[in-house]
Amino acid sequence: MISPGQDKTAHSPILRVVAIDDDEPHLKFVAAFLSQNQVEVFTSTDPNAGLRLIETKHPHLVVADLMMPGMTGMEILEKITNFDPSIEVVLLTGSYSTDSAVQAIQQGACDYLTKPLQGEKLQARIDSLLDELRGRQRCLELENALADSSQFAAMVGRSVPMLEMFRQIRRIAQHFRTVLVTGETGTGKELVAKALHQLSPVATGPFLACNCSTLVEGLAESELFGHVKGAFTGAVQDRIGLFEAANGGTVFLDEVGELSPAAQAKLLRVLQNQEIQRVGSTATRKTDARVIAATHRDLRSMIANLSFREDLFYRLAMVQIKVPSLAERKEDLPLLKRHFLKRFSELYNKPVHGLTRRAELALSRYPWPGNIRELENVLGNASMMTDNEEIDIGDLPEHIRASKVPASQPESKLVSLHEMEKAHALVVLESVQGNKVRAAELLGISRAKLYRILADSHPESAELD
Repeated sequence: MISPGQDKTAHSPILRVVAIDDDEPHLKFVAAFLSQNQVEVFTSTDPNAGLRLIETKHPHLVVADLMMPGMTGMEILEKITNFDPSIEVVLLTGSYSTDSAVQAIQQGACDYLTKPLQGEKLQARIDSLLDELRGRQRCLELENALADSSQFAAMVGRSVPMLEMFRQIRRIAQHFRTVLVTGETGTGKELVAKALHQLSPVATGPFLACNCSTLVEGLAESELFGHVKGAFTGAVQDRIGLFEAANGGTVFLDEVGELSPAAQAKLLRVLQNQEIQRVGSTATRKTDARVIAATHRDLRSMIANLSFREDLFYRLAMVQIKVPSLAERKEDLPLLKRHFLKRFSELYNKPVHGLTRRAELALSRYPWPGNIRELENVLGNASMMTDNEEIDIGDLPEHIRASKVPASQPESKLVSLHEMEKAHALVVLESVQGNKVRAAELLGISRAKLYRILADSHPESAELD
């Protein structure tokens, strides 16, 4: 069955959708709602026939039932990912579970919805996906949309690692119970946590953060789980803890690796049973809070040293997000500088519009060990101190002015476009863990061309997947 789009204008892209469901009435319902958009809908009640449609029509979006005779939705998802990972996949299920939702998203699904579907919910969800797809097309064509398309929540970035992270946040925000955010100090882990909360179903609930490294020894459990009157010296009244206060919302545990063994044990119980026990009380209380933990430390090494619980690690790390360092996303530096200068210009009511060439050079060659936080502090201070419309080298801290390019990286080295192409392809390939299909998609080239580039640089990397 084919339902052509209702309004095919010359200026709006026509998007192709394949819907697969062995329940024909429900399939017709889905197709009817999809065809209200500027899309072409191809439907099938047979999974194998649906896969053939996918192979011939190359849709932008696939909507598939999770449980069908002959082939499950997860098997369809796997085949689609192998065929073309750029295709968005929405799975439908009559029995929702958080574990299966997270599994589907980790394997590449963009969403996971429960049947029977409400028309309005499906319409809103599909509209959102189609808007995202149209946005991708516009971003490829309109360079003047760079400023808007480079921001996600409170984060700024257009590099491959950041775009991949933004995509991961969008996918898991609707379904997570626990997330582990890792990354160096100053990379913006709390911004990631806030984005997850804001895009989650509990966005209207509280978002409460706790820096575990600042908790006073002996009072950490009271801060997190509360205490009753008389539990210890100074406990003059009952007090609720962070988890009770965040009920119906999100708890953000920054530097979770700093928790004491006793606090780790209690945290594990909260994650396992959604129960807390106040210090000094034997009673348990139910709590329903999503948990985002963050750390700059290597928790696996801490497990080996017996300073972090292995069972807690696996409970926290059901989903992991790694925030790239500034060194891993140096191409975002111009965007970040522009973003911070605009903010500080407005904050200080000063017409600071940019940086001189030598200030730009000093910032570009500095390694930024403190990441985004350090960059923000440097530009904030320079914007405050400068008397000019441009920040000059003298407005920057001494350690940045004195920074030199490492000997292995000459300050001036001319290379051919071919060499630059090879270097960029290898960076993209590394950022997607060697997935050549995904790398070719991000580079906007065919797999065959990617193989030729890799063969010219590192023959061993050009072997077929």
